[in-house]
Amino acid sequence: MTRTLVQHHQQQVNAASTDPSTEACERARDWAEIQERMLVPLYEAVYERLEVGPGTRLLGLGCGSGLALLIATARGAHVTGVDADQERVALARERLVQDERPMAHAAPPASPGRAVAAPSGRFGGRARARVLTGGATAVAEAERPPRGPRRSSYDVITAFQPIGVASGDSDGLGPALAEAVPLAERGTPVVLAGWGPPERCATSGVLRVAGRLTERLRKGGGYRPPLRDDLEDVAARAGLKPDGSGRVSCPFGYAGMESALRGLLSTGVFDAAVRATDQSQVEKEITEALHPHVRRDGTVWMPNVFRYLIARTP
Repeated sequence: MTRTLVQHHQQQVNAASTDPSTEACERARDWAEIQERMLVPLYEAVYERLEVGPGTRLLGLGCGSGLALLIATARGAHVTGVDADQERVALARERLVQDERPMAHAAPPASPGRAVAAPSGRFGGRARARVLTGGATAVAEAERPPRGPRRSSYDVITAFQPIGVASGDSDGLGPALAEAVPLAERGTPVVLAGWGPPERCATSGVLRVAGRLTERLRKGGGYRPPLRDDLEDVAARAGLKPDGSGRVSCPFGYAGMESALRGLLSTGVFDAAVRATDQSQVEKEITEALHPHVRRDGTVWMPNVFRYLIARTP
């Protein structure tokens, strides 16, 4: 079974905290402890289809707090993760260092404002890591250089952070893919993920709260319905050739209303709504939208379908 950073999340949150760094850390923890696991069926379906296993060299764009990377290492893959969120990638690095597999190669260069999680390998005992920081960039790499010839290319690239429900949520994928594609061999599969049709996603009704709040004050951002060709458009702009797709059921299940609020807010979809109104107003409207999905035992359950596209590098 794949390890997780924690087994249980704290039930109490200091709502009065206004320190931006503290809030960013808390939200990253909420993502790692509550929300990230909702996409595990997507990760596993893609890895199974691409036969990710021993010898696979995987680069995860938007790796979040590293759960998808851990699942890949459990299959024997060598992994490297990149994410723009410094707090999330710190958690990913912590998870990978705690894993019992050594880091096998150096991470690729990180662009300003991005962070790179420590790569990991397949064989041997626990590896130590050091963290190099420079400005806004953080890189974790192995203390000892790998033996044998260095292989700098990747044979699988993933971008699992789903796009298609927030204005501009795919903007960062173009530059990320532009950096990643040259590191891959010709014909390497690149996986893009997005939300399925709104009628197949119960969470769509909750996400529309972001759109209503931002539109009310004529602010940008917020929810917008996913389009059928969102993933294909991103692939085309990156010069990638589509080579298959699939759909995966990823229900969102929460222990209660508080857990659901924290998990959904950690996604970033509601950030523009918070800026347009305030945190309490956004939480109030999300709570109202969640009520139809509360079950008798107090848990919250929302069936969803996510779509993935496999494209090939030129």
